Amino acid sequence: MKQIPNIVTLLNLFCGCIAILFTLQNGVAIANDAETGTQLISLTEKIWLASLFIGIAAVVDFFDGFVARLMGASSEMGKQLDSLADVVSFGVAPGMIMYQLLRLGVARGEDGLDASIMWLMPAFILPCAAAYRLAKFNLDTRQTYSFRGTPVPSVGLTIAAFPLIYWYSNTDWVLGLLLNKWFIYALVAILSWLMVSDIPIMSNKFKEKTLQANLPKLLLLVIAVVAGVLLGWLSVPLIFTAFVLLSVIFKKTIQ
Repeated sequence: MKQIPNIVTLLNLFCGCIAILFTLQNGVAIANDAETGTQLISLTEKIWLASLFIGIAAVVDFFDGFVARLMGASSEMGKQLDSLADVVSFGVAPGMIMYQLLRLGVARGEDGLDASIMWLMPAFILPCAAAYRLAKFNLDTRQTYSFRGTPVPSVGLTIAAFPLIYWYSNTDWVLGLLLNKWFIYALVAILSWLMVSDIPIMSNKFKEKTLQANLPKLLLLVIAVVAGVLLGWLSVPLIFTAFVLLSVIFKKTIQ
């Protein structure tokens, strides 16, 4: 019975592996139109399944600690397993999505199909930063009611929304950003830095029950609901941005 929470945690890892599989099997499709000589480059639609399984992994990750506490089976091994699973599901799998977006962005450029693979390597800075962040979290005793650095699952879920935005957003400038390699490089750098930084970030734990203490969380909830209704999948990066900004603005409150 004590192994049930660990099995739940491994289900998180299992979903992350499936997400990676879908990014590898359904990445960038490149073809040439024989009649017009036009190069056709697109992100194949089934990559959204990678986003789905990252989302499922997030749900499992949310409940594994609850299951452990419910069964009185919390352990140091479970803590380490949780971090290892998170590296795969919210580090490596989102890193592969960024890799595929970079492939698309680089391929669209002049002589893009002949570009060196080194142009794609920056995508893997993200999983490295995720691993560092999780190791730091396991050793840092300050992170009880707030985090130091942006949590890895929040970054992973934000990136998981990109394929869905690509397919379901009709806004040209948004699609242009997702296909711009320089934007992706900047995004990888910013997200990686946020994870390894020492910035205080709000958690979902409640230290006090006063309105003032929980104001950042309530504001984030309102922003999430309004943005979700108005913007659909495009709301996900907006909510993440609000999450970070509210944490910075109310840093004295959340600690």
